Amino acid sequence: MIAVSAGFDSNGLLVRCHVEGHANAAPRGMDTVCAAVSVLLRSFARCLEGRAGIDASFYAPERGVFNFESKYSEAGRAFLFAAGCFLFEGLSSIAEEFPQFCKLNVEHIK
Repeated sequence: MIAVSAGFDSNGLLVRCHVEGHANAAPRGMDTVCAAVSVLLRSFARCLEGRAGIDASFYAPERGVFNFESKYSEAGRAFLFAAGCFLFEGLSSIAEEFPQFCKLNVEHIK
């Protein structure tokens, strides 16, 4: 099971995300659920790296673990909002379509 914890700040921006586990929907290398989650996370990270106004840190110490945290200024707010929406909608779609392999938890950070 892939467990996703998405943290939104009071402005509705995704500022924290922790993903852990494996879907085990198919053998390694053929698991489309794991592949979909991986592509979303990597694309999100690459879009934010070096983006002005966004101080993002990513940590993936091993396969099946991904952590993201960010701070942002007004200059980066709109981009982080759009990128976060895209990631969250993608992960939500996976969790809805494959609930036996992916669980999504939302937390609101004060």
